[in-house]
Amino acid sequence: MHLSRIDLNLLVVLDTIYTEGTLTRAAGKLHLTQPALSHSLGRLRHLFDDPLFAREGRTTVPTPLARTLIEPVRRALRGLEIALNELECFDPATTQKHFTVALRDVLEPTVLPPLLQRVSRDAPSVDISAVHAERRDLESGLSSGALDVALDVQLPLSDDIRRRKISLDRMVVVARKGHPVVRKKLDLVSYLRLHHILVSSRRTGPGVEDMELSRQGLKRRIRLRCQHYFAACRVVSQTDLILTMPRHYARVTNRPFGNQILPLPFDMPPLDAYLYWHANADKEPANLWLREQLAQSFDE
Repeated sequence: MHLSRIDLNLLVVLDTIYTEGTLTRAAGKLHLTQPALSHSLGRLRHLFDDPLFAREGRTTVPTPLARTLIEPVRRALRGLEIALNELECFDPATTQKHFTVALRDVLEPTVLPPLLQRVSRDAPSVDISAVHAERRDLESGLSSGALDVALDVQLPLSDDIRRRKISLDRMVVVARKGHPVVRKKLDLVSYLRLHHILVSSRRTGPGVEDMELSRQGLKRRIRLRCQHYFAACRVVSQTDLILTMPRHYARVTNRPFGNQILPLPFDMPPLDAYLYWHANADKEPANLWLREQLAQSFDE
């Protein structure tokens, strides 16, 4: 039987008749007239093709099918009641909750430590999964509830997806200590003459810095293309290749290597990070709380 055929109100009727033992008491409990309750019972009997209750004297006795149904029905109704209560009264100090956040790996080292400090302190029963999601799947994930929120660059999503700009970052250049050309400063001529590492999850195509250079009629030499900034920073520490990457992530990733971090020697628009959620969750207390924790983690 498909769930779409079932009116959830009928399951409440089933549970109440079973609990009260008579149609009269069940009608009073549900604030229904006797004919209205009898009509609902008739719909239940048609739905399950079973009488469900038989009259014995002044009481109604459940059939074997009704006895089989009652516990699963009660568990389902209780689960829904708990979920709705949490929706209305989310208390991070006591509510047990699991959130799923779509997060680019470049943001994890800067966002997750302060976020988990806050959550561990203020919400001991809240768990978080930070997951990768393809950008083409973000909207469907937020719409279905598979994702509670997403963090990414500015994306062309529909009006059903709410957004909030929560961070501003700039690109910097990373070079090893003792680099023969880069000595605490770097000009554009030297930047273009040196060989570069490009970090990208895509097999081909330019980076954002290459697109900006192209707009200025300039081009650099990409000597290595790889998938992760940590690996790129380690290569930088052992070669004369240089790397262009987001400033906040550079500060975290280069701590083990002691690489130089220098300003980018040409103008480039700042990198914006956006927080995305579905319109259906706009005023949901739990989702609202999570969004605020993420925003404050960026501030920290």
